[in-house]
Amino acid sequence: MKSYFTLIVAAVLLATGCHTRNSLSFTENELLIINQSDSVMYLTVVTDKADSIILRNKSRDFTDEEMQSKEFQTLAKNLLATVQDPSQDGVGIAAPQVGLNLRMLALMRYDKPDKPIEPYANVHILEYSKTEKIGPEGCLSIPKYRGEVKRADSIIVSYYDINAKTHRTDTIAGYTAIIFQHETDHLEGILYTDRADTVYFNQKWADERKLYEQQGAYTKPAWWPYK
Repeated sequence: MKSYFTLIVAAVLLATGCHTRNSLSFTENELLIINQSDSVMYLTVVTDKADSIILRNKSRDFTDEEMQSKEFQTLAKNLLATVQDPSQDGVGIAAPQVGLNLRMLALMRYDKPDKPIEPYANVHILEYSKTEKIGPEGCLSIPKYRGEVKRADSIIVSYYDINAKTHRTDTIAGYTAIIFQHETDHLEGILYTDRADTVYFNQKWADERKLYEQQGAYTKPAWWPYK
């Protein structure tokens, strides 16, 4: 009887599409990217077809179990190292930009003393202010160009604070709110060029990019799973 009951339960789960924890854990490709990367990770760009697919996919939340894993901590550490590396010199980065459709980002908190760059997971913007402003933006994944983008002046955002190991809901305003919106867009598969009123070539950005390309900073690793 017990064996028969077990078979019935398994059949129901299969028929209804219910998932075990394993189906929600990191994929083999995610584990490869997290564990095989150096501290400064390969940066995806829109000019690469395989990279562009990742940048256009929507990212998923981490499970509670994943947030307790060493891979989660490794990714957070490497995102910070990548965005702060001189070859990037950015104010924010999101996981799709390093090949992972996972809801993690790291950004500079201009609204805090010393302007720290902090990592966050499971980031979701809950509310946008009605007041907006237009300002210049660039993106590490869209080399050589900048654009003028309209953003909300302030937002209400929920996230898991990786440093404090707690869930928070905050009201963020000013330039930090702009960065949050830009990086959270990445988690939705949206690029700033989708929202920009104008996009223009920036010679300084192009020269910097060329210099670091010559140094091999943007070379796709041989082991990279997406060709």
